[in-house]
Amino acid sequence: MSSFRSFAAGAAALLLLPGAAIAQPRTLGPPSGSVRFEVISVAFIGQGQVGGGTLAFRGRNYPITVGGLGVGGIGAAKLTATGRVYGLRQREDFAGAYVQLREGWAVGRAGRGRMVLKNDKGVTINLDARRRGLQLSLGADGVLIGFK
Repeated sequence: MSSFRSFAAGAAALLLLPGAAIAQPRTLGPPSGSVRFEVISVAFIGQGQVGGGTLAFRGRNYPITVGGLGVGGIGAAKLTATGRVYGLRQREDFAGAYVQLREGWAVGRAGRGRMVLKNDKGVTINLDARRRGLQLSLGADGVLIGFK
């Protein structure tokens, strides 16, 4: 139940951040891992996502699950994202609730976007995403990541 509270509180706090603070670049240091996942995303003002992928950390690959809810967007798309993980000290810190900032678009097979996810354990995930479908997406989400 505390994961749900963290998830809800993080998503609510993110909605209150000013755009200028979101856009500021930060020095995250060297990446501690990488991640790849695929999700199905459906949006009509609100947004839902479900999918899975892989975390690469300290020479091992770990299967993960990804799900979330959010605000801002319209349409449906399949999203494939790859990126770097920062601030991960132990594998267990990767699972949990993340706040997500996103922007992107999809029309047919062409579509791109960027996402930044951050959890309360100091883990940040910077992702480049490719979308297929018909979707316009700009907003904030809460994402729940777990291990299979």
